[in-house]
This record gives sequence, C-alpha cells and structure tokens, in this order.
Amino acid sequence: MAIFNVLLFAWVVMQSFRNGSEIFTRPFALPRSLNFDNYVSALDAGQLGTGFLNTIVLCVLATIMIVVLASLAAQALSRTRHRAASPLTSIFVIGMGIPMQAVIVPIFVVMQTISSFMYASFGWWDERISVYIVYVATGLPFAVFLLTGYFRSLPTEVEEAAALDGAGPLRSFFSVILPMARPGVITAFILTLLGLWNETLVALIFITDNEKYTLPVALLGLYGTMQYTSNWGGLFAGVVLVTLPILFAYMLAGRRIMEGMTLGAGK
Repeated sequence: MAIFNVLLFAWVVMQSFRNGSEIFTRPFALPRSLNFDNYVSALDAGQLGTGFLNTIVLCVLATIMIVVLASLAAQALSRTRHRAASPLTSIFVIGMGIPMQAVIVPIFVVMQTISSFMYASFGWWDERISVYIVYVATGLPFAVFLLTGYFRSLPTEVEEAAALDGAGPLRSFFSVILPMARPGVITAFILTLLGLWNETLVALIFITDNEKYTLPVALLGLYGTMQYTSNWGGLFAGVVLVTLPILFAYMLAGRRIMEGMTLGAGK
C-alpha cells in the first residue's frame, strides 16, 4: 500500500511537468523537460500563494490553541480522581465520532449569529475568524483523547517530587510534565495540523472572498479553472503544491509522531 501511494504521488509529480495532450496520449512516459510553467500557471490562476498563506496562519494558530487547551484538559483528566473525569473523557471520545456534515448547519447558524453581533457592535468581522473558531472546537476532541492517554502513562512520582519542592500545579505542569510529554504533544500537534491542512468543507462554507480562501478551497477553484481551459498539467502542479508542505513536515517529524504514539500506549 505504501509503495502504491509513493508511485501514485510520483506519477502526479511527473504529470505536473507535461501539457494536457501528453498526459492523455502518453500517461506513463517521462516528461521531456522540467518545465515549471504549469506551477507558475497554478499559482497565478488558482491564487495558491494567497491560499497557502491563509492556510498557514489559520492552521498553525488553530493547532497551537488546540494543543495548549488539550494539554491542560488532558492533565486534569488524567490526574484527577473525581468521578466526573471518566464521563468527561467519554464526551470527548463521542465528539470524535460526530461527522462534520451532521453538525455543519447548526455550526453555521451559530457562527452567523456571532458574526452579525460583531458587525452590529464593532462594524467588523473576518470570515477566517469563524473558520478558526470552528477549527479549534472540532479539533479539541481528538487532541484531548490522545493526550489524556499519553499523560496517564507518565509517572506521578515526578509531580509529587516537584510538589514537595514547593512547585504549584501550574509550575509543575509547565516545568515538569510538559517537557516529559513533549513526544505526545508533538504527535498531537502534527496530527492535528494534518487534519486542518486538508480540511475543505468548513472553509468552503464560511469563506466567500477569494482572497481569504484556504489552500484546499483554492485548489478546488483551480480544478474548475483548469478543467475549463484543459490545462491538466497545471492542475497536477496545484496538487503537488498543496501536498508537498505537509509531506515535508511529516518526513521531518515522522519519528516524533511514531514515538509519541507508541510511548502513550502503556496505559
């Protein structure tokens, strides 16, 4: 399966250097030259540069907020002995199983109410803020579930030693627990970022301005443009541009992801 996916991506990269007629007449032949005109065309026609910037800002800021909130929640849920901890953890698990398509209408109504209130009160609101709020809300269940299991595998003796030395709960969390949980936090960060990077439905519904589109939505618009002009090479180039950044991020942090997933499996 891995070999098939690698070969498929290599084929997409190969087609991104060819014109439309060659793609259909010689689909498995090597490109005659490394011509980057398709990439320039994809960036210009699809506004992928603007979409890339919007996606970076939205996804990174939302992922940071998700990981911060999930780390605090996971610490509380994994260490407390209150009987409400288990039901609360179950609520987050249930949140993971609710598809976005099932709740997108009420979410849209809520966010429209918030945006109308902000317009009436301050005369300004940005659609990307609505997307950011939805990203944080929908990304929390998985991050909390993942980090709760990981934090439970960490030894409590270190926290007890920090408490004996006079460290409070927050000082103990940020100075002792968080450094120990770095592999799990990095895993949650990368997996959350991967999910948000590929998200299309929320951005497509909430964002109406072309200048505010995220990268997947910009690629969807590029598909319509390239289909109309039969510039299939430009479409393949757009797919490569969308895929490469997150692929490089996974290659750089892949070891950390696997380490975090396995270290948290003890309990």
